[in-house]
Amino acid sequence: MTGRAGLDVVIVNWNGGALLRACLVSLASARDAESVQVIVVDNASQDGSADDLPALPRPLRLIRNAENHGFGWACDQGAATGDAPAILFLNPDTQVEPDALDVARTALLADPRTGIVGARLIDPDGRTARSCARAPTGLGLLGRALALDRLGLVRPHFLREWDHADDRAVGQVMGAFLMIRRDLFQALGGFDPRFFVYWEDADLCTRARAAGFAVRHVAGAVAHHVGQGTTRQARARRLFYFLRSQILYAAKHHGRIAALAVTLASFGAQVPLRLALALARRAPREAAEVLRAAGLLAAALPGLAVATRRTGTDPGSGPARP
Repeated sequence: MTGRAGLDVVIVNWNGGALLRACLVSLASARDAESVQVIVVDNASQDGSADDLPALPRPLRLIRNAENHGFGWACDQGAATGDAPAILFLNPDTQVEPDALDVARTALLADPRTGIVGARLIDPDGRTARSCARAPTGLGLLGRALALDRLGLVRPHFLREWDHADDRAVGQVMGAFLMIRRDLFQALGGFDPRFFVYWEDADLCTRARAAGFAVRHVAGAVAHHVGQGTTRQARARRLFYFLRSQILYAAKHHGRIAALAVTLASFGAQVPLRLALALARRAPREAAEVLRAAGLLAAALPGLAVATRRTGTDPGSGPARP
């Protein structure tokens, strides 16, 4: 296959198993698949999921990392190998409908003021997942860290009151299917590698909106999404990285006082609540995972303090970009 691709699809894989293969098969069946360049970045998988991958109309590019640098870092690495005008960051636990890529790309490029688009995600039960979110405010972050959203005192992060059946501008689309203009992605400096996993999509959308671009949900672009298809393998680390990234986001966009408040709320509310729920369900293993996550977060606090010294909307420091 010769000529410039019209779309680069970057998939970061970590022990994706059969999910990655199913994702690639769906991409091979996409409309105009010949114009799609797929780039798989494997973050040191141990399950052989990056071996013997199915053939695609345009030869797949596979990058094998000797260690796991994190989701955002690997996304930047994959994006740097392509040159298509649009980039789709796609989770390996998704399967796209045949016209999803074309519909999303058309919506992205139709209006120069649109910088990012997301798809309508369908969960394994066939229901539309609530995959769009509000722009996180400092008070909103703190309120949800204190579980006030469960009491109806703070609006939830995700737009659960909306059925996602129509196109509209939103604060954030989910990183499971996030398409962005390449020139905007480069202007923003890509993903911030300080977010190992979680909240990197919220950060990118926030920076895109700050640069004057809209973030839009495109209901006609449909993808099936398992949800936590790979990260569910490491529950303690999943919770740890979620809490850590939440603190990083608060520091970067709302200042160090907000980050400190979210940190205190993580230990004073989120961890105790999750622990109580696990014990109420008589799930000692789950309770142990919560305690382990809290221990990982406590151990990470010195490094987290260093990482949050740089605030604002710059990409920040982290591993050297590929």
